[in-house]
Amino acid sequence: MTIAEAPLDLLHWLKPMDRLLGLDLGSKTIGLALSDASRTVATPLDTIRRAKFRADAARLSSQIEEHQVGGLVLGLPLNMDGSEGPRCQSTRDFARNLASIIDCPIAFWDERLSTAAVERLLVADADLSRKRRSEVTDKMAAAFILQGYLDYLKQAANRAP
Repeated sequence: MTIAEAPLDLLHWLKPMDRLLGLDLGSKTIGLALSDASRTVATPLDTIRRAKFRADAARLSSQIEEHQVGGLVLGLPLNMDGSEGPRCQSTRDFARNLASIIDCPIAFWDERLSTAAVERLLVADADLSRKRRSEVTDKMAAAFILQGYLDYLKQAANRAP
């Protein structure tokens, strides 16, 4: 399928009520978040414990089908100065491999500080134990990434003539 060159390019492939699936790709897990059909709110969905690529892709495909997802928003782990390092290349490779077997367009979204922001929220506001935080951090980070993208879409629509 297609990988969007720019974040707004994803809209070219979406139908009006398509949901988006946000992904926070880690070395051990993939956090998932789902948008509502109006693409306003991101909700933490699940955490996939990573295995072989084909198994991960099959689990993602299942989620895409189950939740009628029209596009993926994959967190891109940029360096603090905005440059791309090895983790970005790994994420882009994952997206390229995924796009070759899953029929769902993919956009990237800057994920800098998403996990740190979620950790602060879970420690300070939710007062969760370390064990419980580790269980929800990845899907909460995916929701943080996806919500940032949804907010960007809303701002772009408000600026359009």
